Formats: sequence, C-alpha cells, structure tokens
Amino acid sequence: MFENNKKRCFIELGKFLKQFSEAENVIDQAVLYNEPFFEDFVNLIHLSQSHNGWYTPENVYFSIQSWAKALTEENIDKWLSKYTIGTNEPKNVGLILAGNIPLVGFHDFLSVLITGHNVLIKTSSNDQFLLPFLAKYLIAIEPEFSNKITFVEAKLENFDAVIATGSNNTARYFEYYFKDKPSIIRKNRNSVAVLDGKETKEQLIALGEDIFRYFGLGCRNVSKLFVPKSYSFNAFFEAIFEYQDVIHYEKYANNYDYNKAVFLMSNFKLLDNGFLTIKEDNSYASPISSVFYEFYENSDDLQIRLQSESEQIQCIVSNNLMKDSINFGETQRPNLWDYADNVDTISFLLTI
Repeated sequence: MFENNKKRCFIELGKFLKQFSEAENVIDQAVLYNEPFFEDFVNLIHLSQSHNGWYTPENVYFSIQSWAKALTEENIDKWLSKYTIGTNEPKNVGLILAGNIPLVGFHDFLSVLITGHNVLIKTSSNDQFLLPFLAKYLIAIEPEFSNKITFVEAKLENFDAVIATGSNNTARYFEYYFKDKPSIIRKNRNSVAVLDGKETKEQLIALGEDIFRYFGLGCRNVSKLFVPKSYSFNAFFEAIFEYQDVIHYEKYANNYDYNKAVFLMSNFKLLDNGFLTIKEDNSYASPISSVFYEFYENSDDLQIRLQSESEQIQCIVSNNLMKDSINFGETQRPNLWDYADNVDTISFLLTI
C-alpha cells in the first residue's frame, strides 16, 4: 500500500508548495495539513536569508514555485513512464548535498524515495532547514516516510550507495572514500550560451535570467558566452539592464567590487555596465558578477568542442544553434527528467 502511495504524497507536496509565491501566500483549503505547516513555512522562507545570505525571499520563492510546477501527476507520470519500479529490497542511499541554491538536493531526495529506497541525508551547512521541513510535511501525509528518511549530522555511515555533490576538490575525496560503494559523484559544472547576433531583445532579456537567477551561483547559470567574431555587446547590455537592481544587494555588490578590482589590477580588458563585468577568457567558471566570453568562427567546430568538453558543461543555451541546447530563460526551470550531469539518477537507483 505504501509503495503505491508515494507518488500521491509528492503530488500533495506540490499542491502545498503551490500556495507560496513572492507575490502572495494564499491558503488553499483543499491542501492537506495547512494548519500545522502553512505559517511555519512562510516564517522559514523569510528566515532563510538569515541562515544563508544568498537565500533571498525572491530566490527561495522561485525555487519553491519551480518544484510546485514540477510535482504534478502529469509530470511525475511522464518522468517515471520509461522505468519499471518494482518492490525490490530497499537500500540505504546516502546523500551529501550542496547548498549553493535553495533546495538544490531535492531531486536526489525525491528520486531515492520514489524508487523505494531509504534516504540518509547530510545537508550542507548553507541549506539546513528547507529540506527537513518538507520531509516533515511528507511524514505528516504518510507516517511510513518516518522510517525512510534520516537526516545525519555526524559521519555518514551504514549506507549501500551514495550520491555526493561538491567541488572538483571534494569530488576527489568522495571518489576515494566511496570507492567501494555504488556512487554518483558530481563535480563543478557551468552553463554556456552560444549567440550569433540575431537574438531578439526578448531572448537576451531571458538570457539575463539565466545569468542572474540565484546570483549566478548554480551550475545551471550561464557563466560564459560564445559569440561570433566582431560581435557587438551593445544589444546584450541594453537587454540585461532590467537586472540592474542586483547591484543593490550587498553580498553581490561586494563580489562585483572585489572581482572587478582584481581584474583591473591584472590589466585585463573588461566590458562593464556597472553591475556585470564581461571578460574574454577560455575558462568556463567565471566569478560572481562576471561572465566570460570567447569568440568562435564556425558553429560546427564549436559544437565539436562543446561535446569534447561536455564534462565541464551543465547546459547549453542557444537559439537552436547547438544540438540539444535549451531556450533562453529556461536554465533554472529543469524538468524532472533533466538530470544533473546527464546522469540518470533513477536508472542508477534501480540497479544498486
């Protein structure tokens, strides 16, 4: 009975999350367990920035709404339709989560539970409260989840498999430490946009969303632009002017001032609009408040290069210039079937 009930529980969670938006928090009387959870969640959302200075209410609400839209019966059925999820013996799956953006580990949490396993969660110190709250809501809907969900403060132990997310440095530690267990180890990745100068103003404004959402801290944020020779950035700067208020956020402004100063002291040539610097650079990972760019001459050659360096890239954004690219403004709106690092988490969990 519980196995058949898991999907319904996540659909109910989606309905709960749908009530919360930056514009207004509106109680839906049809949603389960609002009385013990609604006001506490509102308070948690507005306390999140005190727990992590990058977790502004705007960005927390954006994450919540993204999951509310994902957790529908239609989306979950479409996501799981290609898998055969049986009733195999549950395994203990450890999750070591990142904390760069709100609820960044929720997809792994969902995947473990929906495949029938038990989840052992080690949260990031930067994101310790949102996921445990949603876990409590799930347990209220279905008490049997209490035997399936464990949050771990000390060393992760007694696990059969692990999914760990971290930097390239921590990934080397994870690979050594978990070498005897089935694992998914995620490293640093960045997203890129390929432009040809024919983009509309609306597309470039949407590209600003890909750059500035979550202050650029996510692996799905665009941190590098590929542009043709003689490309003019005038239209780009005009379009992203809509995001100028980002400079009024102190943590972002401090990064802007610092990184700009470092670039200038190193005599790098910069383009600068007062809240974003653009620097020609071969790297994919640009610092907060900066985007790198690189010129390309031939789109076919660029396609080959991006494929050869795919382990460094999370998303490619373009106006159908590159194979498997996504539309402008969509990087932070992944579907349930859009897997991090293109590693099918469900298939992994069904074979451990």
